[in-house]
Amino acid sequence: MHERKGNPNTVMVIDDDPSILITVKSILEPEGFEVVTVDSGKACIQKLQTGFHGVLLLDIMMPHMDGWDTIREIVGKGLLPGNVISMLTAKDVPDAKMDGLQQYVTDYITKPFEPERLIGAVEEYLSYLE
Repeated sequence: MHERKGNPNTVMVIDDDPSILITVKSILEPEGFEVVTVDSGKACIQKLQTGFHGVLLLDIMMPHMDGWDTIREIVGKGLLPGNVISMLTAKDVPDAKMDGLQQYVTDYITKPFEPERLIGAVEEYLSYLE
């Protein structure tokens, strides 16, 4: 188990859809979570390199660098320890690009999601980091 750094309730939302970023932030912040939002896989990697640790809610379908490519880079750069990844996806069925990456993904939250389900899931993921 890795020692938690910073706020124990940190969540990063990675999605190219601004409405998803706003929605997730508005659901989680009133529950006491510190929410960081970024709009690309590249921005996610940059945040991780500056020391972010917590839950990553990662969209699969994004331009330039999709969720699977983002996970490959996170793992390749050694940025996974101290983080839990859950996919935020509009797809019910994961695609072939996920082959070999399942072990890094804790869960899949399908959009649209119920606020209570999202809050409960994030609380559960954070418990894995304690």
